[in-house]
Amino acid sequence: MIRKNSLADEVAQRLQEQISLGTYKPGEKLPTEPALMQTFGVGRSSIREAVRILSNSGVLRVQQGLGTFVEASTGIEEPLPQRLKRATADDLDEVRLLLEMKIAQKAALNRTAEDLEKMESWLRQRKEAAAIDDTAASIEADINFHISIAEASNNSILTDLYKTVAHHLKNHFLAQFKNAETFRETQQLHKNLLNSISVQDPQKAWHWAQRIAQHNNEEPTK
Repeated sequence: MIRKNSLADEVAQRLQEQISLGTYKPGEKLPTEPALMQTFGVGRSSIREAVRILSNSGVLRVQQGLGTFVEASTGIEEPLPQRLKRATADDLDEVRLLLEMKIAQKAALNRTAEDLEKMESWLRQRKEAAAIDDTAASIEADINFHISIAEASNNSILTDLYKTVAHHLKNHFLAQFKNAETFRETQQLHKNLLNSISVQDPQKAWHWAQRIAQHNNEEPTK
């Protein structure tokens, strides 16, 4: 029996998981509403709302008089956050570094004065945390510094991708970094990145983001 809060959302999530696992295949018709009600232990309204949610997201297709069908997949067959949970830390980190170069370039073109204030605040907190060897605070400030750059890129998809990847890497960083030495070593590189975004130079922003990525890859303890 599914919990009573957010019933439709939970049914939608469970249905999507079953589709991802191949329980229901592309083009296949879903069971009837009564059968789904029995499977998930919820009422008709929750089933209908779950189907509506998945139809709006392109997972299901409702054909009046015929039933509800699984749409053919046009990409990965499971929600991205769920897929990222299965990814290795190295793969996630590689994606993060690639995203950082692109968001830096876009942020240099689109940043506002308010965006710069946020970046400066997080970079200052990063420096202060690293100076007292507070590794957890250094990681938090570093992630939020790059998230503020992503937000300044004015590309909501890039921003959401970066936030999602960074979220999944956070625990890995907490386990991997034994001290804040790397954060102290790369503070000036991050300052240079901020300066290039401030003067709206996308080429230099890409360059400094790349330098940060190269330094990270050279660090065996990161």
